[in-house]
Amino acid sequence: MTWTRSSQRTGAGRLLLVLLVAGLCCLRAVAATTEPPNEELRHLLRVAVLGADSFQDRFEAQVWLMDMSTRLTKRLPDAKERVEFLRLLHGEATRADLEPELVLAVVDVESNFDRFAISRVGARGLMQIMPFWREEIGRPDDNLFQMRTNLRYGCTILRYYLNAEKGNLARALARYNGSAGRLEYPNRVFKALRGRWYKQ
Repeated sequence: MTWTRSSQRTGAGRLLLVLLVAGLCCLRAVAATTEPPNEELRHLLRVAVLGADSFQDRFEAQVWLMDMSTRLTKRLPDAKERVEFLRLLHGEATRADLEPELVLAVVDVESNFDRFAISRVGARGLMQIMPFWREEIGRPDDNLFQMRTNLRYGCTILRYYLNAEKGNLARALARYNGSAGRLEYPNRVFKALRGRWYKQ
């Protein structure tokens, strides 16, 4: 469905938009960075979107997939979707040199595993990516509700901030969320990581 600017200006149009969005997705207050983009991050995202993912150790990956799939059953009841999501997440986290468990915790906090989630500021999908990133890297048609695309953007952005913060995960997470200097968001991710997505 497409909304015109004129319908958004009216009170009825805004109310309809809010009701439709609330009915279709989970509204979240968090978003993957609202900091101004720079050329280095633009380049990293361009390369990431074109790259491939794979598991380095098949046996270890299978053990991990089984373990995490069991933990995720209540959130994603469909087994096929769940395993595909975990396979993609593991590959994208590995490609970005991030712990897959950390990425699971970020997805948990950002979208509660709802790949169609839209925040009140317009961030989209599993890792709540702001749509302006598509324009920044020259890929305006990328679908941020598609699992692989969303995870690739999100993992690349998080890795960039982790590098920029010289490995300080709390500061990197705060920047990812657009709340630099505050600890509320990083603490929520750490709580999810310790409580649900810890490595066996």
